[in-house]
Amino acid sequence: MKVFVAGATGALGKQLVPQLVAAGHDVVGMTRSPAKADQVRALGARPAVADALDPDAVAAAVADAEPEVIVHQLTALGEGTFDLRHIDRSFAVTNRLRTEGTDHLLAAGRAVGAKRFVAQSYAGWPALRTGGPVKDEDDPLDPDPPERLRAMLDAIRYLEQTVTTIDWGVGIVLRYGGFYGPGTYVSIDPEGELVTPVRKRQFPVVGDGGGVWSFIHIADAAAATVAAVDHGAPGLYNVVDDEPARVRDWLPGLAQAIQAKPPRHLPRWLGRLMVGQAGTVMMTEVRGASNAKAKRELRWQPHYPNWHVGFAEGLR
Repeated sequence: MKVFVAGATGALGKQLVPQLVAAGHDVVGMTRSPAKADQVRALGARPAVADALDPDAVAAAVADAEPEVIVHQLTALGEGTFDLRHIDRSFAVTNRLRTEGTDHLLAAGRAVGAKRFVAQSYAGWPALRTGGPVKDEDDPLDPDPPERLRAMLDAIRYLEQTVTTIDWGVGIVLRYGGFYGPGTYVSIDPEGELVTPVRKRQFPVVGDGGGVWSFIHIADAAAATVAAVDHGAPGLYNVVDDEPARVRDWLPGLAQAIQAKPPRHLPRWLGRLMVGQAGTVMMTEVRGASNAKAKRELRWQPHYPNWHVGFAEGLR
């Protein structure tokens, strides 16, 4: 099929485009920067240069490509330092891409008669923080998130509701777990911003470390996306590995994988001063996600079944 990938030079796009090409699809990759057009070509796709927040530019790029499927992987998470204490600042542009950018791509898709739309969301902290430790797609999102997460959650709600209710094609939203691997925050390369503070013991376990996180290797996330391009009913799918993990388990595991000393432990009150309310909630209260639906309906299996294997083998 003809597939249009918005966000082709991001961490996921760099994994996704070659996998789509290998599967036999004709891929156009959109990037905001003319300087990255050669990167798109090197991945095996034809480049389209457009600012996702410019509706006319997006409409022109999609019209020229005439895709049957549009894949929305737009974020701005690689464009600045990640700051857990001020996480709302780190996600400000990404929130616009999940709202305005989604609208622009959907309008362009409708105009060209696209049949399928696949978009990126997130599994984990957006979920309700009461009840069991692992949530599925039918569980509600958090009705009262910390203040610095509210705009992010509003943007996620908007994207999920808008995409899954389109009336002109199949709308699929993939809720990815926390990425690790090449080009992500959790990697042994220049983009791996999380690894350095873990090495320096500057990323502590806060409180009881009872927050449950779900991870996914970036290549496994791309493989699930290829599956969603090919098949799957409209709706939400958690794309995570098989083993949600508490912070008190996975953070020392990451330190061990990179041969660093174990992380420090801080009481909740002190952790809140260091990482803020949102960071403390992520460390102590958030819930993980089940991948049963994605495995069943997308017929997908992660290559790295859990974070133990993935951290040991997949950080590079």
